[in-house]
Amino acid sequence: MKHSFKNIYWFVIKKVKMGRKKIKGLTLQFIPYREISGLDSVERIKKLLKIILDNKVVVLQGRLRVDEESRLIEDTMVMIDNVKGFKGIELEVISGDNEGRSFFERFKSGIAKMIVGQQDAITIIGPASIVKEMKKDPSKLEIVMS
Repeated sequence: MKHSFKNIYWFVIKKVKMGRKKIKGLTLQFIPYREISGLDSVERIKKLLKIILDNKVVVLQGRLRVDEESRLIEDTMVMIDNVKGFKGIELEVISGDNEGRSFFERFKSGIAKMIVGQQDAITIIGPASIVKEMKKDPSKLEIVMS
């Protein structure tokens, strides 16, 4: 199925017309990798946008592919001008690094990622109206909320 901005745009418009609620706290929604592993790119992005438009912060086990991350960012940038009250997203990925690992350990890790996907990462995605900034350094991730 070809990724179509028109399909995502109409999905978002329907979601916005359902009505927005005032934010009464912070809601984190954890999505296990198995929940998105069988979805195509369009469905993954729709699923994430639906949650984000409900003013929830997504904690995703694993990570999106690079092209999916780019498309999610592109789509949300277009939505800023077309969806009232939407200010965009903040996205950050935390993953295990290969520093200090032997060649054999890095090789095993690479094979496992090819077979089961990159599940050794956590992706945080939140609406910019709630998540003001994410600061990442080698030892921690700091999330500044509004």
